[in-house]
Amino acid sequence: AIPAGEGTEVVQLFYGWRGDYIKAGLLQPLPKDQFDPAAIDRDFFPFVQGMKVGGQYYALPTAVRALALFWNKKLFQEAGIAAPPATLAELVADAQKLTKRDAAGNLVQAGISLDMSGQDHQWIREGLIREFGGAPYSDDGKKVTYDSPAGVAAVTWYTDLVTKQKVSAFGFMTDAVTAFRSGHAGMTIDGSFRLGALDGQRGLEYGVAELPAQDGHRSNFASYWVNGITAKAKGEKLAAAEKFLAFITTPAAMQMWMEKVGELPARVALAQTDAVKNDPKYGPFVRGLSYAVATDFVDETAQRKVMIDMVDRITLKQTPVAASLATAAAEEQKILDTRK
Repeated sequence: AIPAGEGTEVVQLFYGWRGDYIKAGLLQPLPKDQFDPAAIDRDFFPFVQGMKVGGQYYALPTAVRALALFWNKKLFQEAGIAAPPATLAELVADAQKLTKRDAAGNLVQAGISLDMSGQDHQWIREGLIREFGGAPYSDDGKKVTYDSPAGVAAVTWYTDLVTKQKVSAFGFMTDAVTAFRSGHAGMTIDGSFRLGALDGQRGLEYGVAELPAQDGHRSNFASYWVNGITAKAKGEKLAAAEKFLAFITTPAAMQMWMEKVGELPARVALAQTDAVKNDPKYGPFVRGLSYAVATDFVDETAQRKVMIDMVDRITLKQTPVAASLATAAAEEQKILDTRK
């Protein structure tokens, strides 16, 4: 509605869409007298600075997200597993114990539910590739660098869960969330925003743990949705929009959002309180934020599709991992080259 000149004075956007909206002239910068850039730099998690262009912020989040491992306590107990995996090797071993198939060989319980259209493309990009010693992009974000030995090792480990270990299947129970919520998957990787929904699932007893490490290396993906003021806001509606945006970025609003939804406060001091850091569900996400990276997307939708297609070629067409990764890198490089 907003690109068509309709819609609201306040808009909520995934942080990866910022560039498109600013380039199209759909957002106006936040007034510095109410949204002091220096104070935001000081009080918010550093990756929120991705919303700053030319020294001015164009949008701010109420909350931030990280990834973690969700595990089904009942299924772990039945399989004789005492604790969630701390390493990728332990994850594979646990997933094998948790996997069940019927007499015909059909998967009836996945060791881990996988979903590239969910959070797995983020897990691969900023989690696994970095844990295996690589990096998805150059430091300036202009060059794709995951077509490397580390990238091949990371993607091989991930796709082997389906093709070699056979502890999961894409599309099992429709998607990863459904499989886990219904008790048909022992583990899944998801964001802190999932806490609110899972807490309301009758009969589900689950725990949260940090993403498993590889050879002592940990990495995570951070993301957030932001609220900005559209270019159409003027006069009294602009003043009201500014007042509303100021309210939903207060500590009180962030505390409320965390309690109701499960996402973490965007202000460091609020997220780092002992109550939050030591919480059995929030804690793993907060610890994950300390080593998380927020991808500097050029086109989040297109870059997500590149990752999905890369895995599809490997698992559906038996394309060698290195070849599929090289194709993906070439496709994504074209997207990065459109950045101005």
